[in-house]
Amino acid sequence: MTQPGSAGLLAGQSGDAQGKTAPTRRGTELSMLAFAAGLVTAALMLVEINQEQQLTMGLVYYGLAYLALFGIAHFAVRRWAPYADPLILPCVALLNGLGLVMIYRIDIALGERYDTWSDAAPKQVLWTTIALAMFVAVLKFLPDHRTLSRYAYTFGLAGLLLLALPGMLPSSLSEVNGAKIWLRLGIFSIQPGEFAKILLMVFFAGFLVSKRDLFTVAGRRVLGVDLPRARDMGPILVAWGVCVAVMVFEKDLGTALLFFGVVLALLYVATERFIWVGLGLVMFAGGSIVAYRLFSHVQGRVESWLDPFGTYEGGGYQLAQSLFGFGSGGIFGTGLGAGRPETLLFQANSDFITAAIGEELGFIGLAALLLVYMILAMRGLRSAVAVRDSFGKLLGGGLSFTLVMQIFLVIGGVTTLIPLTGITAPFLSAGGSSLLANYVLVALLLRISDAARRPQTGQKPKPVPQAPIAEAHTVMVERPS
Repeated sequence: MTQPGSAGLLAGQSGDAQGKTAPTRRGTELSMLAFAAGLVTAALMLVEINQEQQLTMGLVYYGLAYLALFGIAHFAVRRWAPYADPLILPCVALLNGLGLVMIYRIDIALGERYDTWSDAAPKQVLWTTIALAMFVAVLKFLPDHRTLSRYAYTFGLAGLLLLALPGMLPSSLSEVNGAKIWLRLGIFSIQPGEFAKILLMVFFAGFLVSKRDLFTVAGRRVLGVDLPRARDMGPILVAWGVCVAVMVFEKDLGTALLFFGVVLALLYVATERFIWVGLGLVMFAGGSIVAYRLFSHVQGRVESWLDPFGTYEGGGYQLAQSLFGFGSGGIFGTGLGAGRPETLLFQANSDFITAAIGEELGFIGLAALLLVYMILAMRGLRSAVAVRDSFGKLLGGGLSFTLVMQIFLVIGGVTTLIPLTGITAPFLSAGGSSLLANYVLVALLLRISDAARRPQTGQKPKPVPQAPIAEAHTVMVERPS
């Protein structure tokens, strides 16, 4: 029989040496995908009814095509990650499908109101297909997540270059709506920062595992708090400097917040010392104050956040309209297709898609959507806790926290909890860069989940050659005394 500390018990499964294996739960995943496709089809029917469109059998075919598309992803998981968590992919399918429905609904309304055809929904379907192809490619060509740790420093350099690239280019090639976060070459445009966040997470996970002893050693004790040593603060100072540079040169508060938040989360998971989080928050607050004093675009964002109705004719227009939408939706919403997001909001299918959903599905519908995100993040964190190697724990935790951080920045921005950041809602908002990057993120989560839930065979796992991390079976770092 397997030992009490084996992978089978870590994953909540059972197995023995006589050939019994833990259930893969792929059948559960397929049934949940069918349920998600059914919900998406029902939502599409409601949109057609409320928009006074003709109901045809085409809606059923659309639903079946959507199920077939994710069925391909399901069989890729069944083939290359059979023990992965069965709820992660269905949650993604539901979020992506509801986003497609809302984008399509806005396309119809724009066409009727302005007598023009919008192609946002067809483009989103195309990007979804490409993103799922990348998802399958990651599962096929990355059989072990620990392989990434061998290239951690290379990924870190590439991530910094991608993050800095828009700021180094002229505004004609990089600026959209005041933020220099794009790379535009003719009809092709992409946000390099979306991919930089994943590369930088791989780097910090590998770096913190290989240098973890430095961060668990306390320095001087001040007012009962063990401060870190000055020479160990290099990574957090570099992260702080990069975030301030992004805020200044690219006018992108969202990417700066997301990047710095992920770094702090990884530091806390690696060391279990809250002092790193406290120092990071103080440094970020200081950098934000300096940026507010020196740069007019930061001042405009803050003023719009503090008083959106007072600045209605200027920067506060979008925020005020977002609040009007939430108000008209109320508790139960106006119904899918029965609201006015196309008239209330300028970017209803991208930056403000959660406000459009809040209007038509109400507080209850938006809360349910946030619960789906919570389930997705919790299953990712569960896999990170269960995986046996420290690199996988940090990477899985960072990927899961990234999803939580992104949706917090989005919802916080449209509800005026925090200033608008320009971050897009994962899997919901229109845009190819976000979809591609987030599907790669989900593929990595499934790879880590497969390693966590896969039962041990009684043999010592093969270490990855020349990996700059601890052995694959290393337990997470202990809390320093």
